[in-house]
Amino acid sequence: MSLDPNPRPDDSSSTTGPVTPPAPSEQATEAPTVVAVGQPAHKSILREYAEAIIIAMLLAFAIRVFVVQAFKIPSGSMIPTLLVGDHILVSKLSYGLQWPTDCKIQPGFPPVTCYSSRTLIPFGSIQRGDIIVFRFPEDEDKDFIKRVIGLPGDTIHVRNKVVHINGTPFDDHAFTQHTDPPVHDGRISPRDNFGPVTVPEDAYFVMGDNRDHSLDSRFWGYVRTEKVRGKAFRIYWSWSGQGSWTEWVRWERLGKAIQ
Repeated sequence: MSLDPNPRPDDSSSTTGPVTPPAPSEQATEAPTVVAVGQPAHKSILREYAEAIIIAMLLAFAIRVFVVQAFKIPSGSMIPTLLVGDHILVSKLSYGLQWPTDCKIQPGFPPVTCYSSRTLIPFGSIQRGDIIVFRFPEDEDKDFIKRVIGLPGDTIHVRNKVVHINGTPFDDHAFTQHTDPPVHDGRISPRDNFGPVTVPEDAYFVMGDNRDHSLDSRFWGYVRTEKVRGKAFRIYWSWSGQGSWTEWVRWERLGKAIQ
């Protein structure tokens, strides 16, 4: 006896007359239900804003650490090159790609403060005449800005306000000023008579352009290479806040290159 894989209805159940529709009680009484599966939930507005803020802060922190940082000039030690109220940009890439070291966590932004750096990929070297920002040796929570005068191995000697480098007078008249005529004895103050000293390896002798009113290497020593934060290259804003309100902004200094 064979089995038909597709059995046909019994012939006895077939009819040739019209088919009678099922009674109402036999019809489906419930509509089919459709359930959506796997649809992602929309992010809340608060979460989207939080993510955007975090990403922006991380980008700002990376740019500040590795590329460029803004500083404000609070004192007159670099007059006439830089004035009080100048806002400047400092390049972190002028001398190479720097990796921060000697860091500590602190509240605020940025959340991390680094007191030294190590050069991963050198792009150049610090030159005489460069204006650099660095950690102040006597208080590394402060940043100072000065001009590089002595390179490693140079002999620096200041005699009656004139700077000598390796026995030769240094021509700095184009960017310096002296506003206090008296000459101080070197035994009383190193301001006008100092040295001679030889700059150590991997260090720099720096001075302010406002020579009679600058706290610099004549008073506290040298700047180590790992403490240099970058090279100042441009003024992006300058605010005097003095005189007529139309003179509060020094428009002529905006965008000026620092030399």
